Amino acid sequence: MANIIFWVAAGAIALIVAMTLIRALRKTGAIDLQAAHFDRQVYRDQLAEIERDLARGIIAGDEVVRLRSEVGRRLLTADRMDATTDMAQGGPASVIVMAGLALLVAAGFGGYAYLGQPGYTDLPLAARIVLAEERRADRASQSAMEAALPPRPPLQTPDPEFTALVKQLRAAVTGRPDDLQGQQLLARNEANLGNLTAAYTAQARVIALKGAVVTEGDLLTQATLMIQAADGQVSPEADVLLQKVLTRAPKNDTALFFTGISQMQVGRYDLAFRYWKEVMDTAPNDSPWRTEVRGRIESLAELAGVRYALPEAFVGPDAAAVAAAEEMSPEDRQAMIRTMVEGLNDRLATEGGTAQEWARLIAALSNLGETERARAIWGEALRNFAGRTAELGFINQEAVNAGLTR
Repeated sequence: MANIIFWVAAGAIALIVAMTLIRALRKTGAIDLQAAHFDRQVYRDQLAEIERDLARGIIAGDEVVRLRSEVGRRLLTADRMDATTDMAQGGPASVIVMAGLALLVAAGFGGYAYLGQPGYTDLPLAARIVLAEERRADRASQSAMEAALPPRPPLQTPDPEFTALVKQLRAAVTGRPDDLQGQQLLARNEANLGNLTAAYTAQARVIALKGAVVTEGDLLTQATLMIQAADGQVSPEADVLLQKVLTRAPKNDTALFFTGISQMQVGRYDLAFRYWKEVMDTAPNDSPWRTEVRGRIESLAELAGVRYALPEAFVGPDAAAVAAAEEMSPEDRQAMIRTMVEGLNDRLATEGGTAQEWARLIAALSNLGETERARAIWGEALRNFAGRTAELGFINQEAVNAGLTR
């Protein structure tokens, strides 16, 4: 709203100034035209007076010639000034002046739109950075962020047997707090139940027990659990974990994405843009964060005062390929899909793959009616991505969408 008011006010001021200049130009031309008309009438009256004086014999013939010549010269000069002023008032000169004013106004607005940043408050960059750092220092803690949230609804109705097993696991871990495997299982299963605070508490114990051999995956799991528990907000505690991950793996797309979110929360859009651009430049094409960043990075660039255009997106099959597939018989199309699914299955079994590829295989098998096989692949994926909460969340969501249950 403030941005609209600014442009309306600036446009009104520019219009008033332009109209004032044009009016002054026309008024000056009108005054000059009136003066020229007056002078010309005076000189004509003088010529008539000379003729009358000659008829009365007041002036001699030689003097008459000299006076006629002088007054005639002045009359011609007045006629030329009259014509010039008339052209200036409504002719090409006036058009040039008005065009110049229009160009000046357009250059002013265009230059400000290109070089300025109307979305920002009227503060120098240094002052904005100071304010952002003050907001960073005043951020609420993890516990305060969670306390301010409304009650979280359960993710799904848990299986009673699974809930009972988790209760037994909690009791066992309470009696053996230094059991690394038990803490890992507790963190994973609390997350699956939606008990995110309990999950990251157990994961913090995992990190403490691992000590020097802790991995960036362990740290990233802890950070993402905390961010999920705070409903997408990045607390100072989670931010510290993300920076540790980026120290070990500078191109980790999950850490880059959430660090960008953290910078946006305090108003450092310039830094947020750098992290998100790194996601666009280095993240694999199947990264879930790449899709999220692609949809928002141009708006972020505007806030950061950066001119940025998205790279061209991947172009899928052309119309001819789609038409060829549509012309297949149902049996041929099913055979083609089956071949592709089996190829993906073989590759994941021998070479491994991304969470997105495992999720794709689960969905494809479910669509083919092989529910039990899809459920088995889901279990294998959960084991392969153990402790990697972001990837597990993506796989679990795809399995739920496919109608699978444990």
